[in-house]
Amino acid sequence: MAYVDGFVLAVPKARLEDYKAMARKCAPIWKEFGATAYVECVGDDVPYGKLTSFPRAVQATEDEVVIFSWITYESRAARDAANEKVMNDPRLKDMMTNPPFDTKRMVYGGFEEFLRL
Repeated sequence: MAYVDGFVLAVPKARLEDYKAMARKCAPIWKEFGATAYVECVGDDVPYGKLTSFPRAVQATEDEVVIFSWITYESRAARDAANEKVMNDPRLKDMMTNPPFDTKRMVYGGFEEFLRL
């Protein structure tokens, strides 16, 4: 089964097109380094919950939109190898040092897939 990196983050609405441009530039690079899929989604129906929610998880404000994304790999070893290459790739240097969102509020993690229909 695949290995999945998942992400939830808040992007200022004024920077959404910058984020989309960044994602379009990043996706082929991740695929080049071994990702089998790269998916980016803009929140459309993500209410602010009373206790928990996607917006609460990233402390999204009214002028921000929630992004939910994931990258899949054949294995965790493939993910680890890809991430090492990504972090050292000069094509991504500017994006890594000045992203269009607050990286401190990004929620992310690696997951082992156990079911796919």
